Amino acid sequence: MSARTGEQADARTGQGRRPGGPRPYAARIREADAMAVTAFVLGLAGLLVANLVLGPTAAVLGVLALRKGTTRPGRARLGIALGVAGVVVLGCLVAADGTWSWSV
Repeated sequence: MSARTGEQADARTGQGRRPGGPRPYAARIREADAMAVTAFVLGLAGLLVANLVLGPTAAVLGVLALRKGTTRPGRARLGIALGVAGVVVLGCLVAADGTWSWSV
């Protein structure tokens, strides 16, 4: 880092880059992949607990991961599908017994 300008040297080009500026391509892809995996895990968990919170969160993260160009589009799509399924399961449970909780 240059003390005078406050810029970091970009490893590929050797040119300066502001710390708050655009991130390198690999970091964006890694972030999108993490979103896809998180969407899948939250969607899976959302089928069992906290459907109202985890379902929509999984769907939104899956869509964002696909928009950012994840290398794991299958996981992102599964996250979307599981998130929507979690909300549908919650809707069926609410319609069946009129409560927002599981009853055995």
